[in-house]
Amino acid sequence: MSLGSMISKARLDARLSIEDLSASTNIRVPLLREMEANNFANCGGETYARGHIRNIAQRLGIDPQIFLTAFEDEHMQIDRSMQDMLVETSAMKQPDEVRKVSWKVLATISIASLGVAGLVQIIVSNTSSPSIPEPITSASSSASPTTSTSPNPAPSEEATVSTGTGVEVVITAARAKSWLFVSDSSGRTLFSGQISTGVTKTFTSDLSLNFKIGNAGGVDLVVNGKKVDSIGADGEVVSVSYGLDS
Repeated sequence: MSLGSMISKARLDARLSIEDLSASTNIRVPLLREMEANNFANCGGETYARGHIRNIAQRLGIDPQIFLTAFEDEHMQIDRSMQDMLVETSAMKQPDEVRKVSWKVLATISIASLGVAGLVQIIVSNTSSPSIPEPITSASSSASPTTSTSPNPAPSEEATVSTGTGVEVVITAARAKSWLFVSDSSGRTLFSGQISTGVTKTFTSDLSLNFKIGNAGGVDLVVNGKKVDSIGADGEVVSVSYGLDS
């Protein structure tokens, strides 16, 4: 059964007309009809679609995660670039088109640069003195070794993402890289993207954590301090959720 059919059946079971559901959720009737027809294209993106789905589920007395999991399985686009997902969730602005600079502007900048360079050269020539004491030069050269700095260490790929402390899941791409989508009980996205082979990421939240894993056979999970048996085969896409009792 599709998500749209699940919404329609739940509404009928609750003895509500589509107009009644619209009035109690502030979602337009035409959009509700499209959602019950399993069309979520006009919801304004995945973030708004998830908000509508959660609102509908709460009004119908259904656990929102049931509808959200069905939405992720049927409609979530896992092959979008991270830039597209960040733009949709307003985390970043759409990149502007590169503006073309006219030849007149480039010529003006070049002339101004030459003028500044010439002025600097004249000033340096007028203020230079051949009688600079030798000890100053020696002190400068001898001090140079002490001003060197050691390179910064390479950043670690291991990371922790937290929206609470009740549930902890540690996932390691032990055998192969995998695509990963993680959200908490309120539907907030904690991570979306790939984790490379050998990388470990830790997620914590108050009530529950929801995972969609694109290569279940390549990863290992530790939930609340307990190692989890294999959740799937190589290349298998698996959705799992873990709570306080997991």
